[in-house]
Amino acid sequence: MGSTPSNPLDRLRRMAMGTRQDEQAPLWIATSELPTGPGHPFYTRLTSVLDAAGFDRYVEDACRGFYAPRMGRPGLAPGRYFRLLLVGYFEGLDSERGIAWRAADSLAIRRFLHVGLEDGTPDHSTISRTRRLIDVETHRAVFTWVQAQLVTHGLLTGKTIAVDATTLEANAAMRSIVRRDTGETYQAYLTQLAAASGIETPTREALARFDRRRKKKGSNDDWTHPDDPDAKITKMKDGRTHLAHKAEHAVDADSGAIVAVTVQGADVGDTSSVVETVVEAAEQLERVGAPAQLDELIADKGYHANRTLIDLHALGIRAYVSEPDRGRRRWDQAPDAQALVYANRRRIRGRRGLALLRCRAERVERSFAHLYETGAMRRTHLRGHQNILKRLLVHAGGFNLGLVMRQLVGAGTPRGLQARLGPLVALLVMLTDALAARWPILTTTTDTPVADLVYLRNSLAEAARP
Repeated sequence: MGSTPSNPLDRLRRMAMGTRQDEQAPLWIATSELPTGPGHPFYTRLTSVLDAAGFDRYVEDACRGFYAPRMGRPGLAPGRYFRLLLVGYFEGLDSERGIAWRAADSLAIRRFLHVGLEDGTPDHSTISRTRRLIDVETHRAVFTWVQAQLVTHGLLTGKTIAVDATTLEANAAMRSIVRRDTGETYQAYLTQLAAASGIETPTREALARFDRRRKKKGSNDDWTHPDDPDAKITKMKDGRTHLAHKAEHAVDADSGAIVAVTVQGADVGDTSSVVETVVEAAEQLERVGAPAQLDELIADKGYHANRTLIDLHALGIRAYVSEPDRGRRRWDQAPDAQALVYANRRRIRGRRGLALLRCRAERVERSFAHLYETGAMRRTHLRGHQNILKRLLVHAGGFNLGLVMRQLVGAGTPRGLQARLGPLVALLVMLTDALAARWPILTTTTDTPVADLVYLRNSLAEAARP
């Protein structure tokens, strides 16, 4: 007969180890009892700005004609749809699938979208369907609404604009292009050329070698993409030849706000597209009631041409366009442009002209960096100019909202606010740690200024966390 241990510790040591057991989730829990954090200060303030201006009510009235009046498939609320696209800009998400994942993952973004904890966030197919449902003009109306907020905050002048363009990589591969006349694929066309040169049954490797050695002439007049006819063959800024689109910005030289955005074929020259962008900018400034009328335009040397200066003069706009070195010119073929070219040359060599050209490089390149680099729109996941323009208009609206947020909180993006909060959080940590070491009772007792300081430190640290 075994003896029982007299020491309780020996009895405890002989107990079996417990294992983790799957517990059944509670059938019901009140949302008021769920733990909540302080929220992201950027999205909290942006929500207050949009709600105070009646953003959701405005877009619901603008999109009412796209929804069934009485019955129909449950759709995505217009205000929530446009807020999702704004999240894509502020978070640097290039695809609608990434936007849907981010919305489902973040409580702060759920609050910004006005999605309750008991509701599910929309998936990417719902976002895509809503984008196809709402037309370009409604997206442009939302962009105009944001510009009106800039006028209200004194952030849009409109007298002088800067224009520049950049290329966006299309969602289409070069190997999928076909001939416009016969519909023949590039692989079949290359096989015929190889057979004509003496290679009867070429392998894939032989075709690749043959294609590298021959002189390529990929003309947009001969080739197109079957799924994205708007994509054009062009040389990217890094030297690669790719199917791409062209995005052109008109930016206010005083504040840096985006006045107009247009999407065109990548094979369209700057001198051919600038008039459309300038006319769009003038119409936008008239819609929002800008305090000044469009009077001056700044552009780089890619926009310098006789026809461009003549068209701008006809629109009543004074040009500050950098002039390339063309040597001695003959004016017998273009007598109407001589005086305009000389006047533009005098303006860009003056003190104001040099200052405006420096301003162009700063303002326009900043908008490109925010929309296409950190905003992740350099490579599009959409096809067709209409779809791409819808996304770009909302992205440009987010950029303009960032100017309002920079005026209110000192940062135009959540990441910018994190960078500004870092030194403040470090200072608060040092201060609270010093107080805790000196008077520990102050940091453990509630309802004291030091306890509030500790709560503020934790909230800011959570907001500054990447």
